[in-house]
Amino acid sequence: MRRVYVVAHPEAQHHVNDLVGGWYDSELTSTGHQQAALVASHLRGLIPVGESVAVHSSDLKRTVQTAAHIAPMLGVDAQARRSLREKSYGVAEGRPQAWLDERFIPPPGRRGPYGA
Repeated sequence: MRRVYVVAHPEAQHHVNDLVGGWYDSELTSTGHQQAALVASHLRGLIPVGESVAVHSSDLKRTVQTAAHIAPMLGVDAQARRSLREKSYGVAEGRPQAWLDERFIPPPGRRGPYGA
């Protein structure tokens, strides 16, 4: 049986600066690096030594940095792929989150910027 572990990148600069992420290429914060190291250690405990493993990430800095903590812990090289990027927010990327929130139009029957 094959297992897939999906890891979201930890804290990145755009989070602490309250900027829209998407394809905006921000780096992990020092806290994000610490969190990525913890994730790597946890995965090492879940995945038996010798089991065939591959680590893939998008090509954005924050995900490459996250994978750089995980891959060596598992004894492999990480593969960065543009095709694994998260959703693009277009012209909103890198702008203040408030800028996007002010322009967000919820689908009919939903309230707030994220349907809450």
